[in-house]
Amino acid sequence: MPIARSNGIDIFYDTAGDPAHPTILLVSGLGAQMTSFDEGLMDLFVARGYHVVRYDNRDTGKSTWFDDAPYDMNAGFASMRAGTKVAAPYSLSDMAADGIGVLDHLNIQRAHIVGTSMGGMLVQTMAIEHPRRVASLTSIMSSPGEPDNGQPVKGVFNNLMSGPVTTREEAVALAVQTSRVVGSKQHFDEERAAHKAGLSYDRAYHPDATQRQLLAIWSSGPRTEALRQLRVPTLVIHGRQDPLIQLDGGI
Repeated sequence: MPIARSNGIDIFYDTAGDPAHPTILLVSGLGAQMTSFDEGLMDLFVARGYHVVRYDNRDTGKSTWFDDAPYDMNAGFASMRAGTKVAAPYSLSDMAADGIGVLDHLNIQRAHIVGTSMGGMLVQTMAIEHPRRVASLTSIMSSPGEPDNGQPVKGVFNNLMSGPVTTREEAVALAVQTSRVVGSKQHFDEERAAHKAGLSYDRAYHPDATQRQLLAIWSSGPRTEALRQLRVPTLVIHGRQDPLIQLDGGI
């Protein structure tokens, strides 16, 4: 199994393309496995001359889970709302270092780093804390963590915290509903969403990761000032009608 030992934990990854070519590192979002990036997408990058790496964030997929780590979601939410320090089992910096550890394991000195949603926050953190490892930064449907920007439309956040579910059927139905709420109204494909949700469930169903990773986001604070100091080629991609991280989170 392709495992990188990073920060004392196991990070599962896979690759596509020629490792002699420039590398793209794909970083997944909240609670998502590396398979959120389709193999077809990886093939498109490979066809354009890139070596592609994707990996499971800690607490998801086949990477190390943190089920023994104590946490209090209600206390974390209260602290976040009050603007005080949020206690979390790990931080975005820890998670960003995991991705850099994958590059270390593969002997890759620099990569084009691409992240979606929370993954966008992680690649921002990588660029801030490990700038020499970053050839370019692409942050998709994400934000720099400012408390007054990029907040979800009323009621959307509650959908992320729905549950618990007890069967595969319920898990798939909840994932489809979440995709419907947070995704594009014009391009939502229920059949595709259900198929991907089923694959994710069968591969490694682990809903508790979402709560711990939310705490990591809340505990890590804004990155705006640090991002302003970067001298890295950067692309920000954001939807004008994103209900989960609204457009002002991306500008």
